[in-house]
Amino acid sequence: MADPYEELLKKAYANITEIGDNSERFHIPDAKVYLEGKTTVIENFTEIAGYIRREPDHLMKALVGELGTAGKIEGTRAVFNGKFDETMITSAIKKYVDDYVICSECGRPDTRLVKDGRVLLLKCDACGGHRPVRKRRARTEEATNQLEEGAVMDVTIGSISRRGDGVVKIGKYIMYVSKAKPGQTVKVRITRVAGSIVFTERA
Repeated sequence: MADPYEELLKKAYANITEIGDNSERFHIPDAKVYLEGKTTVIENFTEIAGYIRREPDHLMKALVGELGTAGKIEGTRAVFNGKFDETMITSAIKKYVDDYVICSECGRPDTRLVKDGRVLLLKCDACGGHRPVRKRRARTEEATNQLEEGAVMDVTIGSISRRGDGVVKIGKYIMYVSKAKPGQTVKVRITRVAGSIVFTERA
């Protein structure tokens, strides 16, 4: 007859293996990105939303904010104003998954978004952990109090506008930087703030 302790140990190891296998199987489908005129299209948008088990509208709203542009869902695809390469789209989707899908306790994607009053929580069905989502965005919004005319700051370009200016998304603000490329970090001086639009010059 097997020792009860050994049986429990075998079950524990079996469970650990199962968790590892599930984590390894979580691979977000590669975004099928192409340009269509002055727009960027994610052909398999709803497939990606379905795989990570999130509402397409929620994913779309987050990507629009991350890319600093406008967009819409057309059938199974998403269309964004402006030209974005596959690397930028993939990075934006990964940020969404990190914020809204992956459990920070166990690293698994078995999560749900639930409202607790005004707070949106990410709850994990695998380990029972939960946390408020998008803490990084909250900290970013605190920094927007510094977006005043004359302020000097370092920014990293996230995308390119239709006119060819670099675009930076900071909280609710969209900042434009002339002659800048995505991924480039530059020092700028704010010359004008018009609502949520920020104009700059190189400092």
